[in-house]
Amino acid sequence: MKFTLAITLRCNLACPYCYIQKADATMSLSTARNIVDYAFENSKSSEKIEIGFFGGEPLLQFDLMRRITSLIVNHPSYDQERVIVSVTTNGTIFNQEIADFLTEKRVIPCVSCDGPPEVQDCARVFPDGRPSSGVVEENLKQILRRFPLTPVNSVFSPANLHHVPRTVDYLSHLGVSNIYLNPDIFGRWTEREAQMLPGIYEALGRMYMDFYRGGTPRYISLIDGKIAAILRGGYKPVERCRMGSGEFAFGPSGNVYLCERFIGPDEGGPHCIGNIDQGFSGARGCQKISSSPANGPCQECGIRDYCMNWCGCTNYFTAGSYNTVSPFICASERAAVETAFSLIQRMGAEGMDFLHHLAGTPLANTILAAMEEAGALR
Repeated sequence: MKFTLAITLRCNLACPYCYIQKADATMSLSTARNIVDYAFENSKSSEKIEIGFFGGEPLLQFDLMRRITSLIVNHPSYDQERVIVSVTTNGTIFNQEIADFLTEKRVIPCVSCDGPPEVQDCARVFPDGRPSSGVVEENLKQILRRFPLTPVNSVFSPANLHHVPRTVDYLSHLGVSNIYLNPDIFGRWTEREAQMLPGIYEALGRMYMDFYRGGTPRYISLIDGKIAAILRGGYKPVERCRMGSGEFAFGPSGNVYLCERFIGPDEGGPHCIGNIDQGFSGARGCQKISSSPANGPCQECGIRDYCMNWCGCTNYFTAGSYNTVSPFICASERAAVETAFSLIQRMGAEGMDFLHHLAGTPLANTILAAMEEAGALR
């Protein structure tokens, strides 16, 4: 179960592809309390719960985040082995106080960084146009010292698609071992970019192999997710889109959305399914994308079980419907699956067993390597 709290719509950056419309809106503590109560009351005891702080830039409301975290960890149903608390930040705000808090309360930081300065500063700039790459790089280094497995989200656009391998190389040299690559869902993708994908993903595959050969495996979402899906016979039900049933996002107003990507200006709309302060019951949810007769052309596709054709928010913003895959996303998924198939064959021939991928926990390879490195350093 995933619950995302956009505790503020304010942000100190002006990224053009952001799906949150900036405003001077902040969540009240009483609304947050209702969300926390709902999260615990509507999650099965056998399921893990992820509660994520989002924005805007949530660290602009650090004190509120601390108070909400107290509500979570002091809740009668809280279990630190079951509950994951995270914060997604743009990396421009970090200090010792924040680091100590994250450590004490076991809050997982996730940083957004698009890559080296020439990529980062194309979109992630301050409102006056100043670049953010310098401060984000320095803060990311500090965060990694305290939290070595910090995940980093990178958005690639039509303008910097060719830089994706360079972005992975840059992040790796900074010490990032947990890398998530995501296309700009508002980008004007064309057939030209689609035709570039196989070569770019193949280059990522070569880098991926080199990381393993060097004993420093990196988790790269575009690759590891596909390898795991292929080896396990496809994405499992709980890995597919569960927006509106196993995933909810909350705007500062208390409005409930199918996914954080649908919060926008937090004014309700077609993706809003209620308000937590008005007795939200969760009865209204999204269409069951994975089980509905959706994505017509996908039904005859040989790789459909390994494809994220079920991602409702990506489909909506790129193709206009929860259940329709855009040509670019189709091309991206196909290129990623083909790269993963090739890696399974090539790396298998070199003796890799893929046990953690088979178990559905490919990140374990990176974790174990980091533990071994830390032990060696000691």
